[in-house]
Amino acid sequence: MVAPLMVIAAGGTGGHMFPAQALAEAMLRRGWRVVLSTDERGARYTGGFPHSVTIEVVPSATFARGGLAAKARVPFRILGGVASALRQFRRDRPAVVVGFGGYPAIPAMAAAWLLKLPRMIHEQNGVLGRVNELFASRVDAVACGTWPTALPEGIEGIHVGNPVRGAVMEREGAPYIPPGDYPMSLLVIGGSQGAKILSDVVPDAVARLPEALRRNIRVSHQAREEDGARAAETYAGAGIDADVQPFFTDLPSRMSEAQLVISRSGASSVADISVIGRPSILVPLAAAIRDEQTANARGLVEAEAAVLIPESQFTPEALARTIASILGNPAAAVQMAHGALSVSSRDATEKLVALVETLAGQERSAPGAAGKTVVR
Repeated sequence: MVAPLMVIAAGGTGGHMFPAQALAEAMLRRGWRVVLSTDERGARYTGGFPHSVTIEVVPSATFARGGLAAKARVPFRILGGVASALRQFRRDRPAVVVGFGGYPAIPAMAAAWLLKLPRMIHEQNGVLGRVNELFASRVDAVACGTWPTALPEGIEGIHVGNPVRGAVMEREGAPYIPPGDYPMSLLVIGGSQGAKILSDVVPDAVARLPEALRRNIRVSHQAREEDGARAAETYAGAGIDADVQPFFTDLPSRMSEAQLVISRSGASSVADISVIGRPSILVPLAAAIRDEQTANARGLVEAEAAVLIPESQFTPEALARTIASILGNPAAAVQMAHGALSVSSRDATEKLVALVETLAGQERSAPGAAGKTVVR
């Protein structure tokens, strides 16, 4: 008997790809075949996926980039992607299609809708992204990572939490070493869209820390390639031991060793911080039109596990004061770590797996059957 097939449709950012990877890992363990449908940009983020996941690159595009000519070509690229996905699905019919958002998810999700396949979306943020909003009324279930999630009128969401990769789960609740008069690790991470301001502010802020604190700081800073040299130079000029790289393949390990995390509040970053359990300073992306990153940070802030600093107030002086207040108070830092663990969704992957298999059940029990399965 051929193993059932799940198609994952996801865009090319860590925010979409990391929870998609967590689901892929879990479904493979349960004997499923898994295909990831993405575009050329998304394919560059698939290094962490298990080798047994088939990567299908389909044409897609976004209206958010390029000039008028590029924008005029977007609908035709998307239609080409839908046609490609339809051909694939007719050759090998999926039992279920799961979308994680991003424009590269459009072709597979549209093809699933046209073929009336069981389908669902998972929204990582507290506000639906554009693509997930487009499909929210055209799928059988809407799984939500951040709760509550703002949903269109008439749409019911199912709170499952944000799945995290196996490498993160291996560090779940790792013992926290409180700050003290010994080497301490500071981890700085930000999504590709929002990393620049962290490189602009954090090195200067760390350089302004009191000498007694600064001499113990070791920094792991994930910076864009165009910002990395500048950030590294600032750290070096202040005598700070800093490892500045465009991407950390061992991010879960670095986070588990950190006394403090400074991060954008993307949904996947928030999920990782809460599952591992670390104090954090969160800087929501101001350019996010729907301000979803502020919504993402709410749980950690309300649990007193994180300090939120809006971009408008994110200055080297303000950040230095906040870092010093956390690392200078070991008892409070420990409470922040415990607070982060208290709001983690450790069973998010299992809940999402159960939802996927429930949806797929109708397709597998009635091959070729069309119709909508509503999961409450």
